[in-house]
Amino acid sequence: MSVDPSPARPTRPRLLVDVGLLRRHRPFRALFVARLMSVFSLGILVIAVPVQIQALTGSVWQVSVATALDGAGMAGGMLVGGVLADRHDRRALILVARALCGVGFVLLALNGLLAAPSLAALYLVSAWDGFFGALGLTALMAATPALVGRADLAAAGALTMITVRMGAILAPLVGGAVLGFGGVTANYLLAGLGTLATLIPLTRLPTLRPPPAAPQHPLRAIAAGLAYLGRDRLVAAVMLAGTLHATFGATRVLFPALASMNRLDGVATGSLYAAVPLGAMLGAVTSGWVARVRRPGVLLLGAIGVCAAAVAALGAAPGLPALLIVLAVLGYAGSIAALVQAILVQTHTPEAMLGRVSSLWSAQDIVGETAGAMTLGAFARLSPLLGAAWLGLGGLAAAGALLVGCGPLRRVRGEGPPDGRRVDV
Repeated sequence: MSVDPSPARPTRPRLLVDVGLLRRHRPFRALFVARLMSVFSLGILVIAVPVQIQALTGSVWQVSVATALDGAGMAGGMLVGGVLADRHDRRALILVARALCGVGFVLLALNGLLAAPSLAALYLVSAWDGFFGALGLTALMAATPALVGRADLAAAGALTMITVRMGAILAPLVGGAVLGFGGVTANYLLAGLGTLATLIPLTRLPTLRPPPAAPQHPLRAIAAGLAYLGRDRLVAAVMLAGTLHATFGATRVLFPALASMNRLDGVATGSLYAAVPLGAMLGAVTSGWVARVRRPGVLLLGAIGVCAAAVAALGAAPGLPALLIVLAVLGYAGSIAALVQAILVQTHTPEAMLGRVSSLWSAQDIVGETAGAMTLGAFARLSPLLGAAWLGLGGLAAAGALLVGCGPLRRVRGEGPPDGRRVDV
């Protein structure tokens, strides 16, 4: 590994995120720039696919099929990427994955130029993008501790979160403007070129090889990752808490119902969707204190509890201003919970297991959000707000049960174990 994981860093207390990390770590700076470019490229693209499918078919079902294929591709990419990231150069995996995603977007632009664009091509690239996007993201997460050193993981996670939230807020606006100006083909072309352009900063990354490991069948490698979670009670508990936290991501399915109940216009409805990422970005920007917390496991469960309380409070919020405040609190607490999860997983997982554990960590978001959506859907016929109350109060009880019943999570200290501990892989 050609990266010095322990450069000097400031020790003075801080509230705001440590942006000096970008100055001290040139490889991470290159990764940050590439991630920012990628987030905006994908944000421009995310509008175009459903708009084109809806225009071609007039069917919401067909749009949902493309979304499902993207999710299936992501699930496969996480599992494959986790195994590959523990066996091969993570830099090469990131480069290949980003290049193949960009090629897929350019192919969509060419498809858009046809007199009769292919619906099958849209489905295929949805799965393609999901697979290679997840593969590259898994390799990136496994590589981050080596790029910045585990002591700077909090700042790295916060800076990464800021780019994602900025993209969630601004990129769809840019995508909508491009869509109105040049149609879906312009969106695809801009997304493809932007994604391929990320290869320029990514080539500045050093070689990121994992520790040597004996050859192993991919299924056995995945099984070894699952077995590791069975042995490490702390990381397993963080995963379980993360799954609980992910259930609250399904809350956005309530926004149309909340808008209807409060008789909101289009702009006000859009503000509901913007409130959570705005709160999350504020949480990331002011997260400099997180790395100094002595009991990060307690902080994680406390932040999840605040998320649960915010979800439960949605039904009691009297009007738009109160709704926006509750949703911003949900976003803020959620960003703190996600950041602490990243610190604990990446600090307490041995280097040889980071790829597979990172892939399972990513998969928990899909599982948790699906469970949350099913809970809300089960109550939809009675009352959407009843579903929110049940999900929130149930989540609050589950967070309390984890705090009482999970000693390793309750007792874990912020410094984490030393690197290099042995693990059977």
